[in-house]
Amino acid sequence: MLSRVADSLYWMSRYLERADHCARILEANYNLLLNPSKPSREQRWQRISVSLGLSAELSSPDPQTSVIRLIGEPRVASSIVSCITVARENASQVREQISSEMWERLNQLYHEITQLSMQLSGDDAEPLRVIYVFREGTYRFQGVTDSTINHGEGWHFIQLGKYLERAFGLSALLDAYFATAAGADDMDWVALLTSCSAFEAYCKVYTADLKPSAVAEFLLLNPDFPFTVRYSAEQMHTALRAVGNIASGRKTSAIERMVGKLQSSLAYTQIDEIMPRDLHRFFNDVIEQCHKLHGALHELYFEYPIESVFEV
Repeated sequence: MLSRVADSLYWMSRYLERADHCARILEANYNLLLNPSKPSREQRWQRISVSLGLSAELSSPDPQTSVIRLIGEPRVASSIVSCITVARENASQVREQISSEMWERLNQLYHEITQLSMQLSGDDAEPLRVIYVFREGTYRFQGVTDSTINHGEGWHFIQLGKYLERAFGLSALLDAYFATAAGADDMDWVALLTSCSAFEAYCKVYTADLKPSAVAEFLLLNPDFPFTVRYSAEQMHTALRAVGNIASGRKTSAIERMVGKLQSSLAYTQIDEIMPRDLHRFFNDVIEQCHKLHGALHELYFEYPIESVFEV
């Protein structure tokens, strides 16, 4: 596969996952942000800002104004509209590599969201309506992606982009919540679980007992639920091994060791070992490993010297 094709598929997937992550967080927290209790509202918005890596461009004292900008402002790089625009641009560059159904779904979603975002107002229901349309559209896009293209090299790069972005986003979100865990109440833990589409799944494992340690254990270390850090690391490992087997001429051992180290750090630890030490450091270590993994991917598959293809 050409490096530019792999690069576009990877970034298309990353930007869609980034937008979906943002949408889930906003959907889960929107009503809490409208809570008239000013201290808790400001703390919650600060937590969201930190987890999404937002800069001063979204530092409005009114969270609702910031939410509207985070959904529909094309000049804000982290907004949903900006992310889906870049995802569509990447998809347009590789239309011969994706299915027509994928392009149609993504193109349709782009036009729906850009049109709805231009109509956003201070009405409390409007932001939630845009988020709902976007999330339903991403579900459909993911469905046709899994169903209408070969699960070969291109599909594995799509999986790499999705799960690397997810591992990074979940780790940053968990770090932001547990940094202020002392001031969190049950509504905050429900919002965190809902931000990860995990409230019902969590309750099936731990009932409705919202203990911070149990929430951390589930979202960090559960191997079976799709929106956990460990599950994301394992999916990255699977995708990298598959790509490495296809691109057998590349020296993939180093990058496979990197993702294997990340996977092992999550598979062979217990939450009781992490919590007493430094949970913040553990999350930061996962984030740093994700950054290094992205850099290694970029060097190995997207911007490699042509001579490396012929190395024995």
